Amino acid sequence: MSAFLRPDLLEFAAYSAHPQTDAEAMPAIIDHLDTNECAYDLPIALKEKLAWQYQQEIRANRYPDGGQETLKGAIAQYVTASAGIDPSGITIPNISVGNGSDELIRSLLIATCVGRPGAILVATPTFSMYSILATTLGIPVVTVERDQATFAVDVEAAQAAMAESQDPIRMVFMVSPNSPTGNGLTERELTWLRQLPKDILVVVDEAYFEFSQQTTLSEAITQPNWVVTRTFSKAFRLAAHRVGYAIAAPEIVQVLEKVRLPYNLPSFSQAAARLALAHYPSLLATVAEVQSERDRLTTILNNLPGLKVWPSVANFLYCRPTESTAEEIFTHLRQQGTHVRHTGGGLRITIGTPEENDRTIAHLEATLM
Repeated sequence: MSAFLRPDLLEFAAYSAHPQTDAEAMPAIIDHLDTNECAYDLPIALKEKLAWQYQQEIRANRYPDGGQETLKGAIAQYVTASAGIDPSGITIPNISVGNGSDELIRSLLIATCVGRPGAILVATPTFSMYSILATTLGIPVVTVERDQATFAVDVEAAQAAMAESQDPIRMVFMVSPNSPTGNGLTERELTWLRQLPKDILVVVDEAYFEFSQQTTLSEAITQPNWVVTRTFSKAFRLAAHRVGYAIAAPEIVQVLEKVRLPYNLPSFSQAAARLALAHYPSLLATVAEVQSERDRLTTILNNLPGLKVWPSVANFLYCRPTESTAEEIFTHLRQQGTHVRHTGGGLRITIGTPEENDRTIAHLEATLM
C-alpha cells in the first residue's frame, strides 16, 4: 500500500450503514428499523411545495446561500418556541448549520484538538461517530463504561480517566437521550458536567429532543463552554436532506463558521428545512404516536422470555437477549425482514409504524419462544 496513506486508517473500520442483503434471500417485506429515522415520510403536500420551490426558486447553476441566515433565523424561532425560553436568548449568532450533525461534530473536533495535544472523552456504549471522527483526525479517544443496569455515566470513573489521560481532555461528548440505550441525562450527570473546568468543551447531542423534551439549552446559551447539537433527520423526517445544527455561545459559533466548508448545505436541503420549520406543529404531530408505540412495544417486549428491555425516552428501544446472543437474534430478525441495529452488545430497535411494530413483535416471538 502507498506510503503516503496513514497506516492507522488502513486498518480502521468505518461506520457501517445499512448492511447489504442477498436479494435472493430477501423477505417480501423489509422494515428498516436500524437507523432511527422517522417511520413517516414527508407528507405529499409538503413534497409538492418543495418541488415547486426547486422548480421556481432554486437555480441549480448557483451556489447555495453560504451564510444560511434565513434558515438560522427559522431555527432560532423554533428552538425558543419549543423550549419555552426568552426569544432574545437564542439568535442567529448562536447557531451554526451543518451537513448533518456529523459535520458539526467533526468541526468541533477540528476546532478543539487538531494541531495540538488533546483528547476527547466518551462514555460507551454511545453514538459511534464521536470516536470514528476523532480517530480519522488522529485525535485520541478516552472511553469510560456506563453502568450496566441504568447506562448512566460512572462520573467517578470519568473523572479518574480525565486525570489519568496522557493528553488533556478538550471535549466531553454526551447524548441525551443516549443512543443506543435511550436514557436521558440524570441530575447527577448534569451536576458533573456543570462543574467541569471551563477549558473543557461540553457537547450534548440532542438528536432525539422532540421525543424526550429534555434539553440543556439553558447551559448552551449561558455557559461559554457548552454546545447543543440537534438534527432534522429524526422527528422532522428529513434524513435524506442531512441538516443538523449547533447552538452555543457566539464565540464558539464563530469558530465553527470558520471551520466548516463553504456552501456546505445544498439549496434543496436548506429549502426542505425551512419548509419543515414552517409546518413543524403538523410534522411533529406524529411524535405522540411514536411515544405511544414505544410504550406499547416496551410493555410487550418486557413480557417476552429471554429478553431484557430498558426504558427509553427516545424513538427507539434497547434490549439484550438473556438466553442467546445478540448476534443470533439480529440474524433471525433480519431473515424475517426486521432490520435492527446490533450495537453495544445488544439490539437497538427503532420505533416504526404500528404495522411495523406488530411485525417486530411477531418476529421476536418467533425467534425467542
